[in-house]
Amino acid sequence: MDRLLLTLLCFAFFALCLYGMWRGWRRQARTQSVLVPPFPTVPEERGELLLSTRGLYVSTTMSGHWQDRIVTRGAGMRGPAALRLYDRGIEVDRDGAPGFWIPRDSIVRVGTAKGMAGKVMGTESLLVFTWRLGDVELDTGLRGDDLSVYPQWIEQAKGGAQV
Repeated sequence: MDRLLLTLLCFAFFALCLYGMWRGWRRQARTQSVLVPPFPTVPEERGELLLSTRGLYVSTTMSGHWQDRIVTRGAGMRGPAALRLYDRGIEVDRDGAPGFWIPRDSIVRVGTAKGMAGKVMGTESLLVFTWRLGDVELDTGLRGDDLSVYPQWIEQAKGGAQV
C-alpha cells in the first residue's frame, strides 16, 4: 500500500509540473502577443531567389536576450525549416508550423552565434538574423545543414545591414 501511494504521489507531482510548464508557456504567449506584432506573411511577389538552404529553425528571441524565446503565434516551436533569400527579403519556411517573412529593409545584422534559446554549441554554428518588427528588435536563428554557406548568407543577406 505504501508503494502504491508513493507511486501515485510521484505521478501527481509529475502531472502538476507539466501543468505548470503549460500554464507558463501560455502566459508568456499572451504577454508577448501584446508586445510583439504579428510576423509578416510571405508576399506573392518576393523577387529573384538568391540563396536557399535547409536546417533546423532554432527560435526567434528578443534581440540581445538569447534565452528570451518568442512563443506567441507559434514562433517558439523548433523544427526543420528552409531559408530562402530573395531580393525583397527572407522566407522562413518551417515544416509543420507557420512560416514568416523577414523584409530586407528590416534586417539590422546578420552573423553567427554559439547559442540561442536552449540550443548551445561549442562553435559559431547558428546563422542569426537580427531584424526589426515594429518597435521590437528580434533575433531569428537557424542551424544550417551545410555550415559552409554561412559566409554567402552573411554577405548577401545583410543588404546594407551591419555584420
